[in-house]
Amino acid sequence: MDRLIHNGFVLGAGLGTRLRPLTAHLPKPLIPIHGKPLIQFAFDQLLDAGLTNLVVNTHHCAEAYAREFPGGAYRGAALRFRHEELLLETAGGIKNVEDLLGGEPLVVYNGDILSDLPVEAAIRRHFAAGNEVTLVLRSSGGPLQVAFDPPSGKVLGFGEGGQYLFTGVYVINPAFFLRIPPGAKISVIPIFREMILRGEKLGGVVLDQGGWRDLGTREQYLAVHTHPWIHPTARIGKGVALSGATSVGANAEIGDGAALRDCILWRGAKIASGSLLERCIVTTGKEARGEHADADF
Repeated sequence: MDRLIHNGFVLGAGLGTRLRPLTAHLPKPLIPIHGKPLIQFAFDQLLDAGLTNLVVNTHHCAEAYAREFPGGAYRGAALRFRHEELLLETAGGIKNVEDLLGGEPLVVYNGDILSDLPVEAAIRRHFAAGNEVTLVLRSSGGPLQVAFDPPSGKVLGFGEGGQYLFTGVYVINPAFFLRIPPGAKISVIPIFREMILRGEKLGGVVLDQGGWRDLGTREQYLAVHTHPWIHPTARIGKGVALSGATSVGANAEIGDGAALRDCILWRGAKIASGSLLERCIVTTGKEARGEHADADF
């Protein structure tokens, strides 16, 4: 498609409290899915939609982003990080990166989600409708809290009684920056509500094509692993039994005679010989031994 938008801002500063202890030493957008950091799915989707400039805000374990993505680029696109000493929430985070976006429109993407939504369709709808902000919505798959009128394309409200899910993906024009007080800790939702009251151009587009998942909880994280996967550098001992959707990361080690079912092993995880694990998650550099179910290491 024509490059109507160059900028993508991925929200990466959350604390990931619902996923602890998995996020104790890693930002949630960096948790691996078959060895690939969650945020990388967002990057790929935005670049495939024609974007060329990626910006991520950071807070918790910010140094992990630099280790995962050194060099200031990803797939030929510029990749920059902006640290928040104090969390600024969504609108505050957007305002805090204004100087990195060249006064141009941008796509905002929640770093907590896994999706393959057709972002290009949202961008085209945004410009065709002349909106200041266009929210990507779905008719199912999560909390339905957005009131939306499809014939007019207008978002009418937020809260109980809504019929649509807000995906955490939206397109905004530079004029939106003027609505955010500098240095303020503020969500986009009160600003969106003010736009509705004033009759401003806050629109939406319903994209039920493709998949969308919030990875806020341990159950949701396990559920996105639907097939077995073993990194080629993993070391698997003799007589090991792997079943279900077990995922084994780079340089992981599984000792002789171990049996794993529906487990996730991060990079460098270790499983002692003879261990029996079911629905367990072993994080980077940690070791699990013995018999466990639904345990995190």
